Amino acid sequence: MKGLIVAGSLVIALCIASSAYAHHSAAGIDTTKTVTTEGIVKQFKWGNPHSWLEIEVPNSNGNSDIWNLEMNPPAFLVRAGWKSTSVKVGDKVKVVARPFRNGDPGGLFVSVTLPSGQVLTQQPPRPAATPGQP
Repeated sequence: MKGLIVAGSLVIALCIASSAYAHHSAAGIDTTKTVTTEGIVKQFKWGNPHSWLEIEVPNSNGNSDIWNLEMNPPAFLVRAGWKSTSVKVGDKVKVVARPFRNGDPGGLFVSVTLPSGQVLTQQPPRPAATPGQP
């Protein structure tokens, strides 16, 4: 019995260690800055461990850059008011992001303004203050 407990504990420890090792660092993101850009949604991936938004942004050369924006997983986005259909391919959107340190187009998603004017973030809405309470 003791051998099974030790073996089970080892399996659990290996699973935790491998998932922690697989998670990447945000060292490539400049968290002190935000950038705002507009473009056309090329792809929206609703999935784990991260959702992704890919937009095509016109550049100064008359061409386009593809911006890849890393987002939270769907469980977090749902709490913030998202649906898997909130962003559609072909939508013209305005995006705010924390940029990559190396200057590549893209970064860490902060918010998106949809064609309707609705703004979505990754944070759940804060409850309204109750009158008489701070």
